[in-house]
Amino acid sequence: MARGRLRIYLGAAPGVGKTYAMLQEGRRLRSLGAEVVIGLVEPHGRRPTAALAEGLETVPRRTLVHRGVPLTEMDLDAVLARRPQVALVDELAHTNVPGSRHTKRWQDVEELLAAGIDVVTTLNVQHLESLNDVVRQITGVTQHETLPDEVARRADQIELVDLLPETLRRRLVHGDIYPADRVEAALTHYFRLGNLTALRELALLWLADRVEEGLQRYRAEHGITAPWETRERILVGLTGGPEGETLIRRAARITARTPGSELLALHVVPGDGLTHGDPTALSAQRGLVESLGGSYHQTTGEDIPQALLRFAEAENVTQIVLGASRRGRLSLLLRAGVGQRTIRDSGPIDVHIVTHEAAAGTFASRPPRPARGAGPARRRSALAAAALLLPALTLVLTAARGSLGLPGALVLYMLVVVLTALVGGRGPALLVAVAASLLADYYFTLPLHSIDVARAVDIVALIVFLAAAWLVGTAAGAAARHSRQAVRATAEARALSRMAVAMMHGQDLPALLEQVRENFSLAAVSLLERAPEPGPEPRWYVVASTGDRPPERPWDADVEAPVDDRLTLAAHGRGLSGDDLRLLTACAAQLGIAHAHGRLTRQIAETDTLAAAERTRAALLLAAGHDLRAPLGAAEAALGRLSDLVRAGGPGGQGGPDGPEGGGPDGEAAHLLSSASASVRRAGALVTDLDDLSRLHAGALDLYLRPVDLDEALTAALDDLGPGGHGIVLQLPPQLPDVIADAALLTRVLTTLAADALRHSPPDAPPALTAETLPDRLTVRIADGTIGAPANGGAVTDRPGDSLPLRLSRDLTEAMGGALDTTTTGHVFAVTLTLPTSAGRPAPAPDHQGRGT
Repeated sequence: MARGRLRIYLGAAPGVGKTYAMLQEGRRLRSLGAEVVIGLVEPHGRRPTAALAEGLETVPRRTLVHRGVPLTEMDLDAVLARRPQVALVDELAHTNVPGSRHTKRWQDVEELLAAGIDVVTTLNVQHLESLNDVVRQITGVTQHETLPDEVARRADQIELVDLLPETLRRRLVHGDIYPADRVEAALTHYFRLGNLTALRELALLWLADRVEEGLQRYRAEHGITAPWETRERILVGLTGGPEGETLIRRAARITARTPGSELLALHVVPGDGLTHGDPTALSAQRGLVESLGGSYHQTTGEDIPQALLRFAEAENVTQIVLGASRRGRLSLLLRAGVGQRTIRDSGPIDVHIVTHEAAAGTFASRPPRPARGAGPARRRSALAAAALLLPALTLVLTAARGSLGLPGALVLYMLVVVLTALVGGRGPALLVAVAASLLADYYFTLPLHSIDVARAVDIVALIVFLAAAWLVGTAAGAAARHSRQAVRATAEARALSRMAVAMMHGQDLPALLEQVRENFSLAAVSLLERAPEPGPEPRWYVVASTGDRPPERPWDADVEAPVDDRLTLAAHGRGLSGDDLRLLTACAAQLGIAHAHGRLTRQIAETDTLAAAERTRAALLLAAGHDLRAPLGAAEAALGRLSDLVRAGGPGGQGGPDGPEGGGPDGEAAHLLSSASASVRRAGALVTDLDDLSRLHAGALDLYLRPVDLDEALTAALDDLGPGGHGIVLQLPPQLPDVIADAALLTRVLTTLAADALRHSPPDAPPALTAETLPDRLTVRIADGTIGAPANGGAVTDRPGDSLPLRLSRDLTEAMGGALDTTTTGHVFAVTLTLPTSAGRPAPAPDHQGRGT
């Protein structure tokens, strides 16, 4: 099924006309023959908006009751059953009433889109998650209903509904937005002119970024690499040298002269890591860029100009600012500088070369840098240079043949071999050595112009020359290989170190992913997590992403670096070498650590919130219990005194046939007083239970765990129940091991459970208490009595399993290291108490049943 299309009307503030524009669009689509229904519209009492909704089919809302208040929400199932072509759904960021299928309305909209229904909706810019902090700073109001930016960015169309701040305030004054009693407060707070202007700018900038993303996507889909100067983007290249601050300020001045332009700074880390800039200087230059309103970026590349231009093309840069070369003239003659090569390949991008104090103006000699590795290009360069140097050197040597001889020629030829080895490695050096030995034999050994050698000393000299050339080439190749490995390890360590520092500074996952994307010159990167539930096809969720159209599944990516069985890093872009892929896998592992750390932090925050709420609840319960004890005690004393007066026959002390023992008014009064006294005592017991429960959760209830005789605890519990009309059936083995418990708390638990079972058992069917010994533990089961019909005309299965007595008993049992479980079988409700037994007791004898009361 084709996915539906989403259209969003975006506004800067309430009242700009988003809902009105949505309804107009619905009417237009209906006039074109589309099936349009109103899933939900909030006119907020605005008559023009309500009038525009008339005539459009409306799906009735669903009513939900929350805290005793009936509230209405969109009936998602009814809209899905209606299956229109277009559904109008207002307020995309709205939070649904508890009890709805989804928490947020945008999740309802996602389900409609997945069903192939087009949705037209509305959204205010202050509800975007990324702008929440900015809006709070501007307006002083925290928006609790937020929408992930990614939801809005996935919209097929976003249209800005704009209104001048002055016009919006006039509408507010005329009563077109809020009722009259709210106008004054709105004008002086949220709807201040500065607030509305700032919100309007936020909406325009956010939408401009979305337009830019669409432009970049179009250019990528059509393979357009040339920059489109829709707005100026000035890129300054930083090496970490002393000229960086001069270049940044020069680029900032260029940016300031072009309204709407953007400043970017880029540092390219060479793949060999040999020319990496000073980290301290780069850090200071990054701070300067960001203070001037620009953004700092970093990437890795074997060829600095190509990496610079590749980044410029990806970011649609129009101008590049570079510093004049610090290299000497001789070095520039041998190899063009970064600026020259950038100008040569920049195409339509303008390149500014800025002079600075550190620029080289005269000859400057430098020690040769170690070889970066003998790649194909360097080998070709070495052979080409040797092909020019050997003939030229031979011409010079033949002119001075009489004064130099064969030894001098071989020494100079050795110099060419060494230079070739340093540039191209062992292979080209051996080829040049063989060629040089043949030239020396042909031009400098007798007979001349022949490959024959007449003198033995010349043969020895040529052999020594070849051996020395082989050793030099081998040493140079090994040095280049080791240097390449060390440099690669340094580059990897530096990249991982940068990510570790970013994690230590608390950067979120999108920022870390952006760093990975820039380092590897990728188009888009996603951190994906597989859903834990099994299915025919694994479901993946995007944890975080960056770039244009990041992959949403591993098999959609060009590059994948798994973290573990459930987490993987997926990317779109160029293919990576084996070394780069290994480094990407290491970065993915760090991202997995960051993701786990973030999840743990959120769990800790939630736990702290719950703990604070629990402490508050415990404090309230303690305070309420303390305040209730005095009135309950007074009520119980008053009821006792009144009961004594009734039994004495009234204030005069004269009883009669209709007194307390009779069936007259005094007898009824005595019965009512007895019931009232029992209820007050019950309330007092509940207050005591609440008090103990709060103290237990607060850790203020003292426990003394020791071996306890269960027979003694049961006897004490039965004594605490007092005389009554109910009996309890005991089914106990002849020998019971001691249990590890607090004697007072165990007696209280048994008393509470037995009293609760007595209350819910019929008079002629007493509850049963059964004990059973198991390895290392003992179980006590207390089951309600039943004779086939529920007590008091109700079903025993209706008994709550989390009532206050049961909850207190469970918490006390768990505090003593035991467990308490409840089960319901038919009409029988049973509680099973499990406690550990003390060590060293003799094995219990076989069980047999006994009956007692």
